[in-house]
Order: sequence, then C-alpha cells, then structure tokens
Amino acid sequence: MDTLLALAADPAAWVALATLFAMEVVLGIDNLIFISIITNKLPLAQQERARRIGIGLALGMRLALLGTVAIIVRLTAPVFEVFGHAFSWRDLILIAGGLFLVWKATKEIHHSVDPPEEGDMFSGRATLTFGGAVAQILVLDLVFSVDSIITAVGMTPHVPIMVIAVLAAVAVMLLAANPLADFIKANPTVVMLALGFLMMIGMTLIAEGFGAPVPKGYIYAAMAFSCLVELLNILSRRAKKEKK
Repeated sequence: MDTLLALAADPAAWVALATLFAMEVVLGIDNLIFISIITNKLPLAQQERARRIGIGLALGMRLALLGTVAIIVRLTAPVFEVFGHAFSWRDLILIAGGLFLVWKATKEIHHSVDPPEEGDMFSGRATLTFGGAVAQILVLDLVFSVDSIITAVGMTPHVPIMVIAVLAAVAVMLLAANPLADFIKANPTVVMLALGFLMMIGMTLIAEGFGAPVPKGYIYAAMAFSCLVELLNILSRRAKKEKK
C-alpha cells in the first residue's frame, strides 16, 4: 500500500503510466485485428463469445507474464548463435509468431480471392470450429503478450504501473472488439486490408526476431494512411449508391 501511495504521488509514475497505456493500446490493435478476422468466420451466435474468450486469454497471459517478470527479462538473453548472430527465446517466439501470421494471412487471402477446391494446398475444413478459432487466437495471444510485457518491462520497473496499464488497455480492446468486427464484416474490402496488415505485422515480427527491427512508427503510419484511403473509398461507394 505504501508503494502504491508513493507511486500515486510521483508525477513521473503518471507519465510512465500514460505512455505505457498508449503503447499497450497500440500493440493491442494487432491482436484485435487478428481476433476480429478469425471470429467473423464462426457462426453468428459464437462470435461475441469467442472474442471475449480471446481477449480474456490475452489479459490472462499478460498478467501471468507480469507475475514472472524475472523470467521474462531472461527471455532476451542469447540462447545460441547462428553465423555470428545471437538468438534469444524472445527472438524465436517472434519468428514463430511472424511465420504463423504470414501463413494465416496468405491462407485467408487465397480463400478470399479464389475459393478453394478439393485438393487445394490451402484448403481445410469448410467451417472453422469454435475450438479451432480459440486455439489460433491463443497462439497469437502468446506472441503479442510476450512482446507487450517485454516492452512494458523496458519502459518502467514498477509492476503496479504495468498491471494498471495492461488492464486499461485490455478494457479498451474489449470495448472495441465488437464494433471493429462489425465494421470489418460490413465492409468486405476492409477484410483484405486487414489481412494485408497481418502479413505486414508478421514480416516485422520475423525481421525483429532476426535482429532487424522496423521502427513501429513507420508501420502504424502506413496502416493509418491505408485506413484513410480505404475510408475515402467507402465514402465514395456510399455516395454513388445514394445517387443511384
């Protein structure tokens, strides 16, 4: 309690909290886009439940990882070297998660552009099961949670600040989940844009895992510009429909 009161009276702690909250929200956008795309493939009655479970898993993982901060910090320590480049467990997790995102985005783009026929290398069951959706969300939750908590540890040494920032950011994700999913569902072209974002995020995770990080500002600036262009397209299509 004394620690919390001391932090509450420290202006630097409030600045750290605001900065970390903003960072956690930005990192959560990637997670939320993936959850929205996956859950929209489920039957309507299961979609909201799957989103809540996915976001709940993201919160649970982040809080569990915060409880093992000492272990998380050690994830950045080199484990082995290949051609003079040292890889840590964090690097391996990011590379695996990036590959999964690229594979998943490629598969979904293929299904959208050219519906699979039997024997297609990308084909699977026609309908995504509830368990399958949750399992895929769980994999990406783990990757984004590790990245999120390592970022938090690098920004502040105070665990209470990390917990508050994570709880607030996940609350924002929970509020935004249904509106974002509904918007994606109502605008089919946005699905392709979101899949492009997932592929880009996957490639940046792989690059970061190999020690060549891409500045996050460039990534989110590109995403914001693409969203602006798509918004103009949506407004243009609506205006044409109203004229007709």
